[in-house]
Amino acid sequence: MLYSFLVTIVQPFLNLINGKAKIYNRENIPDGNYIIVAPHRTWMDPVLIALAIYPKKFSFMAKKELFKNPLASFFLKKLNAFPVDRKHPGPSVIKKPVQILRKTDLSTIIFPSGSRYSSKLKGGATLIAKLANVPLVPVVYQGPLKFNELFSRHPRHIAFGRPIYIDRKNKLNDEEQAKLEKQMQDSFDQLDQQINPNYKYIMPPKPKDDDF
Repeated sequence: MLYSFLVTIVQPFLNLINGKAKIYNRENIPDGNYIIVAPHRTWMDPVLIALAIYPKKFSFMAKKELFKNPLASFFLKKLNAFPVDRKHPGPSVIKKPVQILRKTDLSTIIFPSGSRYSSKLKGGATLIAKLANVPLVPVVYQGPLKFNELFSRHPRHIAFGRPIYIDRKNKLNDEEQAKLEKQMQDSFDQLDQQINPNYKYIMPPKPKDDDF
């Protein structure tokens, strides 16, 4: 309920200050549940990507520290977020999203690099996709990276790649993982090229007090 309510507020506000987002290849979005995988370029991209696919709804991973505040915890849970210990991840990092993908109508968004300060892809998304038997959908975002930059009217661009299906019979060994990571990265590169061949993401320096 709160999820839908906030969408009706946030989407018109973004359109007012920044114009409508330019969406590419929406036909690549499959039916049913799936995992959005994307390069993590701004703290806003989970929201911006989710808005581009609404009314489909998503669950989110969020670092557990955000749930310490009771009010923040209430809102995060209403927005389908669940806590993750990024420093000491346990089995729940995999089990929770797999359970959500299997038993609810919520898809999820995962950033394979795990951070805005890294470009190295990790294997969590592929394992979750295999266990939940859902495809990975590559997505890239180009546009303002900070909230105040939205007022500059530089448009938001979001492009969807073709789904990547994982054969449940194949073991996720190093070779298979490397193959899937290459598929994701190739798709990210192609989508960036489609939106703007000259685009280059400049990675910000990692803050000392930030663990992701």
